[in-house]
Amino acid sequence: MTTPPPGLRERKKQATREALREAALRLALERGPDQVRVEDIAEAAGVSPRTYNNYFASREQAIVAAVTADREARIAAAVAARPAGVRLADAVAEAVVEQYTNTGEREHEALLLITTRTTLRDAFLDATADIEPPLTAVIAERLGDTGAHTARVLAASVAAAVRIALEDWLRPTGNAETAGSVRAGGLVVPSGSLPDQLRAALAPLAPALDAAERHTQP
Repeated sequence: MTTPPPGLRERKKQATREALREAALRLALERGPDQVRVEDIAEAAGVSPRTYNNYFASREQAIVAAVTADREARIAAAVAARPAGVRLADAVAEAVVEQYTNTGEREHEALLLITTRTTLRDAFLDATADIEPPLTAVIAERLGDTGAHTARVLAASVAAAVRIALEDWLRPTGNAETAGSVRAGGLVVPSGSLPDQLRAALAPLAPALDAAERHTQP
């Protein structure tokens, strides 16, 4: 299936979204997230606060969007690009691990910022829900017309599994003093291997993905 190129209106909206999320992250890194207002982000992006609110519900959402930008689309595209002979379960796991762990220096710096604020961590975790719509479309295409409902269930399950893996990765460890600092918005040091956490969370879904594939085979 070939996706038609976006029209001018859609390209302008995408450019505005990108300008807002880049401005949000830049200002947060320069000043600290608590010193950044929605008005500051809008001004830096050259739009009004009202326009800002058409794209993001909070400053945290915009900051996180700079890290997670288009990740859900890249996951779906990576699954679609896998050869037909690759198990759907393997294609999904490989795509998720690749897109969540293949980060550059800038993304790594932003992730460090996210670990310092509860509100940013919450927005980061909430962003996993964005995986569902594009992944649903890709899985449905692979399963055929009869797999639309199944594809939605499977994609939602993948999004939930990714969230659980990230929650475990960002779960605070240590004494009560550390836990209290986390509740107050203090630093969380990610623990363990994120690729291993993601694979472990996705592993229980493999039988369901395999069964869905077998059901479509003649």
